[in-house]
Amino acid sequence: MTSGEWYKSSHSGGNQGECLEVARNHPAVPVRDSKDADGPVLVFSVDGWASFVAAVRDGRISG
Repeated sequence: MTSGEWYKSSHSGGNQGECLEVARNHPAVPVRDSKDADGPVLVFSVDGWASFVAAVRDGRISG
C-alpha cells in the first residue's frame, strides 16, 4: 500500500501518541499505527470495522 492511500483518524491529533491510519479503496479495512508506517497492519472486514466504530461512537468501548 502506498502512503497516499492512508488517512488518519479524525480523532487523531496533538501529541497524544494514540493515532491510527486506515487505508482507502480496499475490499477490507487495513489499519496501522501512524507512528510506525512500516510496522504491522491489522485487516478488518468492512462489517467488523463498522461494528467497532459504532461501539466506540456509542461509548460501548472507551479509548
